[in-house]
Amino acid sequence: MAVPVVVPQDLWEEDLPGIVSAWLFEDGDPVKEGDLIAELMVEKTSYDLTAPKAGRLKILVQPEVPFQRGDVVAQLE
Repeated sequence: MAVPVVVPQDLWEEDLPGIVSAWLFEDGDPVKEGDLIAELMVEKTSYDLTAPKAGRLKILVQPEVPFQRGDVVAQLE
């Protein structure tokens, strides 16, 4: 069963879109719970996104594509 990787609602305060500036693993790579898997950017501020569980990463949002807080950007299978 796939586990969604959701951008936390409280990661930043304003209701601004963010982008994935870099995925730190490739699509299909195994990750461990707590691994830093992506760097997110909102305006000029960088945020870290960590894996909520262990699994194989399935990237759903490509770099530079806007998303909102609460969006699912990847899955762990």
